Formats: sequence, structure tokens, C-alpha cells
Amino acid sequence: MNTEPERTEWTEAEGAELKALLIGRGLRVAAAESLTAGRVQALLSAVSGASGYLAGGVTAYRGDLKVSLLGVDPAGVRDNWVSEQVVTEMALGARWKFGCEIGVATTGYAEPDAARDVAVPFAWWAVCGPDEAVRAGRVEVANATRTEVQARVAAAALRGLLAALKGK
Repeated sequence: MNTEPERTEWTEAEGAELKALLIGRGLRVAAAESLTAGRVQALLSAVSGASGYLAGGVTAYRGDLKVSLLGVDPAGVRDNWVSEQVVTEMALGARWKFGCEIGVATTGYAEPDAARDVAVPFAWWAVCGPDEAVRAGRVEVANATRTEVQARVAAAALRGLLAALKGK
């Protein structure tokens, strides 16, 4: 499990490095987001020249939209659409939906949810590359506001993408 208490902000330097790797390899990326509600796309597009590598994105909180827009298996409902399987299918769906080489996705809980036995907010992120290889991780964020959780998860997903491109 990943916890990133010291790594809260995605930096401009990380954004520039990600841009250089994507453009240098002629790769385009699309995002499928739930928990992060567009933050992954916002971070990807914060760098000048993002149109050279960002194909687009989908924010889908509702399960039926994850199914219809991204091709997620309807069985994802059993985990309330929060699982490694669901986020992987979202990343694959983003790749397919936007006809690009890389998909990155997030899904999770931005705050505790007693009804679902979630005491500490957590999320899954996944990156699917050109060969359909998947890199995924889980981030748990204690003692943070909803927006802080969202920011940390978005940064973790993009760090996962950066690590995948660097072969780490």
C-alpha cells in the first residue's frame, strides 16, 4: 500500500518531465476519473503544449457511466466501483475511448464512509500503456480534507505514469 504524507503536490518539474517523456516518445494520454473529479486532467494540461500529449478525459462518478462510457464490468457495483479491477478497466477504457496509447484512471473515497466501513480515505489509480501493461497502486490518506485527498491521489496517479514511462 502506498501512503504519501510528504508528497502532496504535483510539481511543475514533474509536469515538465512527464511532458518531455510523452512528446519524446510520441505518446498521447487520456484520463478516466472518479474521485479526483478532473484533477488529473488539470495537472496534465497545466504544462504549455499539453495538446501535444493530452487526448482528453472523462469524469464518471456514477457506476452506470463507468460502464457505458468506459466499458467497466457492471460487476464493479459489488465493490461500490472502488477496486483495482475497476480502476484498471477505467484506464483501459480511457485508452479506447480517446484512441490513444496511455490511459490513467482514479477511483476511491475522498472521505470516511461509515456505511461502507471506510475509516480512512483511500483510492486506487491505474496506468495502462501501449502494450496494455498495467501499473496500479492504492493510496491511503489519513487526516486530510476531501480536496487534499483528491490532490494527493491525482499526484500519485501521475507519479505512477511518470514511473512507468521511466521504467521504474
